[in-house]
Amino acid sequence: MRAFKILMIAAIGYVAIVIAFESMIGYMQPSGDTTLALTTFDADGPHTRVVSGLRSNGALYVAANHWPRAWYRRTLANPDIEATVDGVKGSYRAVQVEGAEHERVESENRHSIVFKLLTGFPPRYFVRLDPREASVATPPAS
Repeated sequence: MRAFKILMIAAIGYVAIVIAFESMIGYMQPSGDTTLALTTFDADGPHTRVVSGLRSNGALYVAANHWPRAWYRRTLANPDIEATVDGVKGSYRAVQVEGAEHERVESENRHSIVFKLLTGFPPRYFVRLDPREASVATPPAS
């Protein structure tokens, strides 16, 4: 019984650490050389989230690395998004990455065991951000 109590206290402590770490990241919205501002849209309007961009084979990717991932669900529901990359805002089409492409991006951008421990080993999903061509206005007929 004592071993069970110790195990339960350790499990609860671990879950508390994961929640604290995830909350800190969500609150602080860290930024750096690889971060970008991703704006998704739903019935409530635009939602902007700071995420890390990844590069592979010349394409730009974003990974859902954490348990809180509302931005990822909104992206799948409406893949027409905006992103500010290197200070430039643009329109993108988010494409869910699967199969060999997923494996390649994952292998090129592995997380450390410390990161995985702090985040509670969430499943990792990727989207590729394909730039959308600027819409060309059709001149009015004369």
